[in-house]
Amino acid sequence: MNVFFDFLKTLLLTGRDLLPIIMLFGFFQLVVIQAPVANLRRIIVGSFYVFIGLTLFLTGLEDALFPLGKIMADQLTDPLFLKGAAANVDLADWKIYGWMYCFAATIGFATTVAEPSLIAVAHKAQEVSGGSISQWGLRITVAIGVSFGISLGTFRIITGTPLYLYIMAGYLIVIVQTFFAPKSIIPLAYDSGGVTTSTVTVPIVAALGLGLSASVPGRNPAIDGFGLIAFASLFPIISVLTYAQFAQWIATRKSPPIKEKKDAV
Repeated sequence: MNVFFDFLKTLLLTGRDLLPIIMLFGFFQLVVIQAPVANLRRIIVGSFYVFIGLTLFLTGLEDALFPLGKIMADQLTDPLFLKGAAANVDLADWKIYGWMYCFAATIGFATTVAEPSLIAVAHKAQEVSGGSISQWGLRITVAIGVSFGISLGTFRIITGTPLYLYIMAGYLIVIVQTFFAPKSIIPLAYDSGGVTTSTVTVPIVAALGLGLSASVPGRNPAIDGFGLIAFASLFPIISVLTYAQFAQWIATRKSPPIKEKKDAV
């Protein structure tokens, strides 16, 4: 019965959150534009799907993804697991958390590849570019950036180093890359950083950060537990810009040199 009441509560909260969006679209359509809604039946059915889908998704977050992230962080930072065959280990030593870095990297890659927002952006990018931008190429490149960023973020939590140092250094790299990257890819690279922090990636990454900071000695979840999502937004920009610069460099090397034509004397 508790599961049913939790679902019903989430259903009501989702309806409350969706109501302003419906009212906004209705106001502009009926009052500002003053035109009948095209395909009204299809829109109503689609809105119902969104309503039910969001409710199920939010219920799944609370019952599965959040607990899973915390459980994995607890298990991978458990002293018995970290000691292994050793008689004693220093839990403050960042080098013993190798499996934690590996898990963070793989979960960052997997969640990003499955991210619906990224799939939508990659599809539109391939469509608009006429196929010159590969949908899977963009998704893999962004996923690699998130993978590295989440792994580096777990290193920051374990070592307790200030977050702003990583963010300042990362955006400094982005600024420098922006001057040298192909101009056509810069807006897409910046958008790629934003779409990674969406429905699939954020819940698991947030749960991982909070669980990790609660498990590592000397860390405070309120101070150290947050910040992983910032890494997930920053490093995809770097990875996409790097990929574009590398592709441009390869294309420049393959293209034959242009010989200047000399006027006949």
